[in-house]
Amino acid sequence: MKKILFLAIICLAFINGNPAYRIFKENGKPIRYQKMIKQISNADIVLFGELHNNPIAHWLELQVTKDLHEQRGENLVLGAEMFEVDNQEFLSAYLEGEISEEAFMDSTRLWKNYNTDYKPLVEFAKKNQLHFVASNIPRRYASQVFKGGFEVLDKLSDEEKAWITPLPVAYDPELPGYKSMKKMGMHMSADKLENFPKAQAIKDATMAHVILSNLKSGQQFLHYNGAYHSNNYEGIVWYLKQANPNLKIATIYTATANQVRKMDKDLKGKNNYVIVVREDMTKTY
Repeated sequence: MKKILFLAIICLAFINGNPAYRIFKENGKPIRYQKMIKQISNADIVLFGELHNNPIAHWLELQVTKDLHEQRGENLVLGAEMFEVDNQEFLSAYLEGEISEEAFMDSTRLWKNYNTDYKPLVEFAKKNQLHFVASNIPRRYASQVFKGGFEVLDKLSDEEKAWITPLPVAYDPELPGYKSMKKMGMHMSADKLENFPKAQAIKDATMAHVILSNLKSGQQFLHYNGAYHSNNYEGIVWYLKQANPNLKIATIYTATANQVRKMDKDLKGKNNYVIVVREDMTKTY
């Protein structure tokens, strides 16, 4: 009932000439949803950058998944930042019907908004027998990098190293996204400030590595991640391009604004597509 009411509100918003969201191209010009789907259907990798508590982003993630599945069928592979690599066995076991939903939820480190925002994606994969990849580094290792830099990763066992990107980790501290993180963390101590973007980078690097490790010729990989992880063609995109500059990558970014008639000029040139959602849209948490 709650979902039906929410969709009804969205429909009324469009009918009344007050859209809840609008999609724009990189140059700031609006684009119709179906045209975007047609354009991204030939990409090797689609990175859907969401705002974690935004219902429009989550709803559109499911719609994009359904429409790309119509285009690619069993050659569509799904993956998400919201699942950590060492939980892949539980995710796969649930998708293959080897364990119950209760067992899956008890054994997997799920985000607090799993039921409302990510369960529909997992259930779609289960229903259509699609491979769903847990792509994020186990959070304890990102936390260790934040405290002690990349060097702490050298002390991991071989089994633990299998859950992260191969070492040593490529890292460019001059990338604008990582530099911005240092500005955001100005209240931190000097060592923590240096490691703050490194903790982000190890997530980006691991997700890129896992995506490529699970992408076969002829397949398309649709990955759900926080918008910052792929914004400005950095983060995951940078690591993917370091590994294979010939990849066809499409990025979708989610932003909020007081109005959705025009895209803010600061968003131009940073992503292939931008979903601008009304700032006053209901949050999922």
